[in-house]
Amino acid sequence: MTKHWTEQHEGFRAPSAWVSRWAQLASAGGSVLDVACGSGRHGRVFLDRGHPVTFLDRNIAGVEDLAGHAELIEADLETEVGWPLGERRFDVIVVTCYLHRPILNDIVTALAPGGLLIYETFARGNEAYGHPARPAYLLEAGALLELARGRLTVLGYEHGYDEEPKPGVRQRIAARNDLQT
Repeated sequence: MTKHWTEQHEGFRAPSAWVSRWAQLASAGGSVLDVACGSGRHGRVFLDRGHPVTFLDRNIAGVEDLAGHAELIEADLETEVGWPLGERRFDVIVVTCYLHRPILNDIVTALAPGGLLIYETFARGNEAYGHPARPAYLLEAGALLELARGRLTVLGYEHGYDEEPKPGVRQRIAARNDLQT
């Protein structure tokens, strides 16, 4: 199987600086969901800190070495089946380099009260820098803020050009679920 483009780029092998920055706010021992986990670079950070981690991806080959140490769920989030986790709640949800708009509300709903969402993906304008370039994979300005509006307290938000891990336009949010139960 061909590797995902992020796994082919050296800069996407280490944990994201955004995720590392906000991971310290995770409650000790809180459950973590790594959505579209790929090689699990972010979930592994939490696993190393003693968190129970659920790795979710359409192909879990990149995290098979964690069998027995973490929960691995192989599910394609972009099918008619939709969100595969039902009513489960997590204390931390991490999403990077992934966007499928139909499940954005499911992601927020899956945050436990007091839970932390750390989300980072590409935004409009990234098409000038290569992949991803299709509008379906790029956030409009303020989209993550709109997702959080009235539901989550925004702890940090950025939108703009970055050189690292590869040149491109990104949007990021760190938010806490303390406005809903």
